[in-house]
Amino acid sequence: MRTLYLDAFSGISGDMFLGALLDLGLDFNALKQELAKLPVSGYQLTQARLAKSSIYGTSFDVVLATGKDHGFVEHHHHHDHGDHHHDHAARHLRDILALIESSALSATVKSRSQAIFTAIAQAEATVHHLPVTEVHFHEVGALDSIVDIVGCCVGLELLNIDTVQASPLSDGSGFINVAHGQMPVPVPAVMQMRVGTQIPIHQRLDVHTELITPTGMGLVKTLVHDFGPLPAEITPIKVGYGFGKRDTGGFNALRAVLFEKKNSVIN
Repeated sequence: MRTLYLDAFSGISGDMFLGALLDLGLDFNALKQELAKLPVSGYQLTQARLAKSSIYGTSFDVVLATGKDHGFVEHHHHHDHGDHHHDHAARHLRDILALIESSALSATVKSRSQAIFTAIAQAEATVHHLPVTEVHFHEVGALDSIVDIVGCCVGLELLNIDTVQASPLSDGSGFINVAHGQMPVPVPAVMQMRVGTQIPIHQRLDVHTELITPTGMGLVKTLVHDFGPLPAEITPIKVGYGFGKRDTGGFNALRAVLFEKKNSVIN
């Protein structure tokens, strides 16, 4: 039995999660082959093993042909005054769920990915006071998130992970600037996903930026079943680090520890 422990001392995002899995030994080519089963194009995956604070880890990124565009946005029903956010340039939740369902990915990867997207969309719908059917991604942001989220689920399957545990999560404080103005940290979607759960979040007042992204919180809410200290009764077999992109003023990484419990043999 294999357990993945996420040590989220500097938060969590999709690219940090995948970077950590790659650092643990996830086969990059196998990941790309599985993601190629999705009926989407216009992206490339990159990985680089490098050192931060003299600690080696892996930086993972989804490079898009049209640049980055993160985040869910609300649908406004108007198309005048130069507004180019038409339906054809966006993916709603139902489109993303159908896209995943139509792929040749495994049933487990499909169900986990769909559950993560649904959790994020429901949170964004509540924050923006919209029906969940009207929440959508810009086309580019959707692609980035589809690859991150499905990639994380693929990685867990390829590494034969049975259960996922985590430390209490750390987030920053203050505000971040987005297209529609300022958002408080933790960002509203992250706070909303915490509602009704026992997910522990420690807010670091020394870090003035976002550490937990909505994608990262969606991964945690859907995949992690237990929060606490490092497991004491099973054997760690490998440690990996996935680096984040934000400048936090400190060591910005997700540490992932792979544990394995050998099945006892009864003679």
